[in-house]
Amino acid sequence: MKSEEELWSLLRDAYHMPYGAAQIALVEQVMAHADAGGHEQLRLASRMFATTAYVHGGEPARSFVTFSWCRSEYDKHPERFDADDEHTLLWHFKYMVNGLLKFPAVPLARTHDVLDDMERRFRAGGHSLHAVYAYRYVVAAHLEDPSAEDWYAKWCAAPRDRNSDCAGCDPGAKVDHLVTRGRDEEALAIAGPVLAGQLTCIEQPQSILTSLLVPFVRTGRLDEAVDAHRKAYRRLRGNIADLQSIADHVEFCARTGNETRGLELVQRHLPWLDRAPTPQAEMQFAAAAALLLSRVEPGLPAGDATAGELGARLAARAREWAAKFDERNGNAAVSRRTEATLAAAPLIDQLPLSADARHLAERRPGWPGTVGSPAAADLVRAELPPLPDDPAALLERAWELYDEHRIEAATAAFERFDELLPDPPADMAARRLEGQARLAAIRDDGGPAARALFQEVAAAHRALGAQLKALEAEARAVLCRDADDAMLADLTALTERIVAHPDADADTRAEARLRPEWALLRLERPADALAAVDAAVAEGPQKPTLLAELAGRRARVFMILEEYEEAEVAAGQALEHYAALGNPPPAAIPAVIRGHALGNLERYDESVASFDIALGLDVERTLRLNALVGRGRARLAWGRAAEAVDDLVEAVADHVSHGEDIPAALVRHDLAAGYLQAGLALDAAEAGESALDVFDRAGAQEQADRVRYLLSRIYRELGEAEQALGLLEGLAAGLEDYDDPHARGRMLQETGQVLYDMDRDAEAAERFTAAADVFKSCGNMLSELHCRRMRALSLRWAGDLPAAVAAVDEADALVRQFETTAHRDEPWLIWQKAMLGCDAARVYIGDGRPADAAHRCEIASQALRLIGALGEALDADFLHAECLMRLGDPAGAETRLRGVLGVAPRGSRIEQNTAWMLAESLEAQGRAEEAEQIRGAYLQQ
Repeated sequence: MKSEEELWSLLRDAYHMPYGAAQIALVEQVMAHADAGGHEQLRLASRMFATTAYVHGGEPARSFVTFSWCRSEYDKHPERFDADDEHTLLWHFKYMVNGLLKFPAVPLARTHDVLDDMERRFRAGGHSLHAVYAYRYVVAAHLEDPSAEDWYAKWCAAPRDRNSDCAGCDPGAKVDHLVTRGRDEEALAIAGPVLAGQLTCIEQPQSILTSLLVPFVRTGRLDEAVDAHRKAYRRLRGNIADLQSIADHVEFCARTGNETRGLELVQRHLPWLDRAPTPQAEMQFAAAAALLLSRVEPGLPAGDATAGELGARLAARAREWAAKFDERNGNAAVSRRTEATLAAAPLIDQLPLSADARHLAERRPGWPGTVGSPAAADLVRAELPPLPDDPAALLERAWELYDEHRIEAATAAFERFDELLPDPPADMAARRLEGQARLAAIRDDGGPAARALFQEVAAAHRALGAQLKALEAEARAVLCRDADDAMLADLTALTERIVAHPDADADTRAEARLRPEWALLRLERPADALAAVDAAVAEGPQKPTLLAELAGRRARVFMILEEYEEAEVAAGQALEHYAALGNPPPAAIPAVIRGHALGNLERYDESVASFDIALGLDVERTLRLNALVGRGRARLAWGRAAEAVDDLVEAVADHVSHGEDIPAALVRHDLAAGYLQAGLALDAAEAGESALDVFDRAGAQEQADRVRYLLSRIYRELGEAEQALGLLEGLAAGLEDYDDPHARGRMLQETGQVLYDMDRDAEAAERFTAAADVFKSCGNMLSELHCRRMRALSLRWAGDLPAAVAAVDEADALVRQFETTAHRDEPWLIWQKAMLGCDAARVYIGDGRPADAAHRCEIASQALRLIGALGEALDADFLHAECLMRLGDPAGAETRLRGVLGVAPRGSRIEQNTAWMLAESLEAQGRAEEAEQIRGAYLQQ
């Protein structure tokens, strides 16, 4: 049994926790122990707080019990309630009226009884009826009772007092009234102070921003609508208690042409329906989601159903709840509102909400025209001459087009041949049949239908006595089988027969040698595949298309073998061959391969140019996406984040439009990194969160964790330290059972840094200690040194000076180990040692040892200048001056400070701090007039 003191401490801890399940669990633990121990005041305090925790934590039904207990306790023992307790109890009446109304199983009479009791107590206490009128309006508005207008007028006329909703929420509730009546300008005027950031609370500004989504659009304030959605939704998305408000954002997406964004919200929050905070929230989210799903392709996958099927289920669910509310209320008001949501008309054709959507809306329709660049636009492509009318010439032209992989043109030529000569002679019929087989192999990726056709081709050639052509057709038929050892053996045997045939020329032999490459790659034997390509090259082929294909195949195998320099050279050769042919579509393949090879070689400008070539050609979708993503990643690595974002957005949109969630999520991870690099942290967060939702639903743990790590950086950039901390701690915990100490150490180190930045220094010291121990276990001395240095600094700010001094000694000992190695003169070690000196000085200052601190700073400053780290050197000089001031040497401090002030960037933090301390040093020397001049010159600008 916990002591009463321990329980009060736990209750205080709960008070500082974010609303949600964890806080509720802790409060309930306190309640249970308080009941068991008979701690009457604690029983009251825990239940008073539990009421709030239940309401804001997404379990309002449970607040009815704790509220009733507290109300009864007040009536029995009013002496146990101080003024704050009494105020809180009166405040909770508003929670009850609002909450009871959202459960159709609760009779309306009970809600009215609570309202009447509320009014009685407010009158008895001499309080304004402002809050009473506000909640009588809420009930009347829910019922669509005409008295709502009267209650609204009384609410507006009554004076506010401390029982009224806060100055941020009260206007928000009035905005809802005005919006439902189409009085948008009045609503926006009332919301002004909240939007200006003057009136905030736990529910603001996200609540009022949500209420203003529709008015912003209806009044043409489109940029404000976009900002309202993005800012409000980010605050709402993590708390199930806000499901009803999230429904408003889903509906907004459905009505502004943002079906893709809305579908992401539906998929993200759909699991919440099974534990919705109230039936009203469940009903409204279901209705909004059904509206959204009615605006997308019915057959689009949506979890375990199609969009059409899921939408129908959710609409039925919303109507079922609406009917229950109607039965309770005695009218059809809720059903009318529900049907209005289900049939809501668009507010605007398209209002791009995310940066992704804005980029897409600005682009011209048509892929080739939007992804090209000057380099791609200047690419020379041969114009195709018109098809000949002579059947024999037409058949030859069809085969030329096929060899150049101009598949559409070749298909058209073969079809034209069929029209001109429907009953060709046997030799031409065999060639036409082979063309049909080749095209079938492309269409069904070499399946059974193509295999059967190639077997027919072999028979036709054999009937004509063309044994070599029959062998080639048989080899192609074998290629249409699944790759295994038997298939490879059959293919190899046919290859040898073809090569040995007396009629086989160099081109024929080269093609035969090349065929096993495909099977060898499928069997994961890339070295043997490369040998097959080289054997084909050794045959000395002359056909230009074959020369281009061979170079391209060599490039592909080199990429698989991760031999990037060789891949780049081979792909370049292929491009030269294809350029001589007028850059037919297959030229895109080596262009993409070369782009990836150059990217791996960190030659990013050339990589981008190679992808430009691919994107300037008329290529099939998969290859185009490959090139888009490749170019985006190369631009990102090159530091061209804005251009990278354009490419990645294009790729995401294409994947999403085809219902390809996982590929879209993979690209969104890169997109999030691009946005972060471009300084668009909010966009980065949205892209990363969308990717994470997909990976989590798919159970793709590795990809999800990569996104979590990126999001931890993004959240830090956004100032959302708690979210970053939660992700990093989860990643560190997840690595406990994996044999990857470097990764675990990094997570612990970054967790420590976040805690340090949050001024949770004692906890930061614990994480840095754990990280240092992990790095020590795997021999990573540099990372260990950094963590031990940060541990010392964290302990200093935590006030544990003996431990901080000991931590400095540990770090110094580690530096001495480094100095016995070949790394002792490395700039990175000099930097770390100098930074340790500065941090040691901070510890020594706190420990009352300014002389030791000054010595460390002086050495650190010299070392930092030696390696050109001038910014850090200025910080060391400033710290040295502080030590000199503490040692009673203001003149020495002045010398140091003037040196810093002479080179510090104008208006910088270091300049301002230096000017302040310089003025202090001058005053200490009795030079008050000079001190005032310094303040006037630097501190009053």
